[in-house]
Amino acid sequence: MSVRMTSAGAFGWYSDASGYRYSQTHPKGQVWPDIPESVLAIWRKLTGVERSPECCLLNFYGENARMGLHQDKDEEDFSYPVVSISLGDDGLFRIGNQTRGGKSESLWLSSGDVVVMGGEARLTYHGVDRIRFKSSRLLPKGGRINLTLRVVT
Repeated sequence: MSVRMTSAGAFGWYSDASGYRYSQTHPKGQVWPDIPESVLAIWRKLTGVERSPECCLLNFYGENARMGLHQDKDEEDFSYPVVSISLGDDGLFRIGNQTRGGKSESLWLSSGDVVVMGGEARLTYHGVDRIRFKSSRLLPKGGRINLTLRVVT
């Protein structure tokens, strides 16, 4: 993983010597900011789920950033979908299976694309292989922002 990240919502994604986990406070001790209403509206429109997401992970992908294949499986209830919103430069998204290995598929995600991983797709391995740097004019210096919404508890 070579992305920069932060979070919004009741929980944020935290990493230290003990590993990765959700935390109710930023590493500096303050609570995470609220998830913007415009982002919550996308969740409601595309999922039809009454429950609001508790975490909005914000990843920034620079020119050579990538994220290896992984599962989103640190949440308590996998019946809720994960919603991923792409902004800025195109990213080559790869999705595989619920087990490691086997065939995977890749597709380019552009600014404004949204992926909803729910049902059987909720625990599929997925990642970002590369960024088509400066393919968008959204961010003047280039880069891709990915907002990932999820219910944690």
